[in-house]
Amino acid sequence: MNEAAFHTGDDARREVDRWLGNYSEDHRNPTNITIHWICVPAILWTVIALLWVVPVPAMVGRAGLWAALAMVPAFAFYLRLSRPLAFAMLAMFVVLGLGTEALYRALGATQLMWLAIAVFVVAWIGQFIGHKIEGRKPSFLTDLAYLLIGPAWIVAKLMRRVGINY
Repeated sequence: MNEAAFHTGDDARREVDRWLGNYSEDHRNPTNITIHWICVPAILWTVIALLWVVPVPAMVGRAGLWAALAMVPAFAFYLRLSRPLAFAMLAMFVVLGLGTEALYRALGATQLMWLAIAVFVVAWIGQFIGHKIEGRKPSFLTDLAYLLIGPAWIVAKLMRRVGINY
């Protein structure tokens, strides 16, 4: 491997470690961490679900198109940080997308939208309660990119638990 490629990999590793490490600094209290384990995936799902119900012209595609299109830049962001983490996040997107499709078929667009709004509100209230307990402000208030790092932080922890390096 050439030296430039090696340094690029090191830089990328340092960047993912920096993002996840900084996020971890704001999430040390066990209660806040538990709240985040529940609320962060819930919030990610609500974003997917709300994009799912945005009408798509029939000549362009079908329900879920806007959610899928939003996943592309998110996946690119994760891919720039870490390939294993990006593909783990892609798996999360697929699982959440399949669940959303099932709910869309069962509930319809309007009911899915209201469910997603309710979960979104409750999950964000949970997040802010967690940060009140933590005594630290949410990371995304310093950089909006932390809205993408939150789900990756959880996935990276899951990856480590099963012995996969991110």
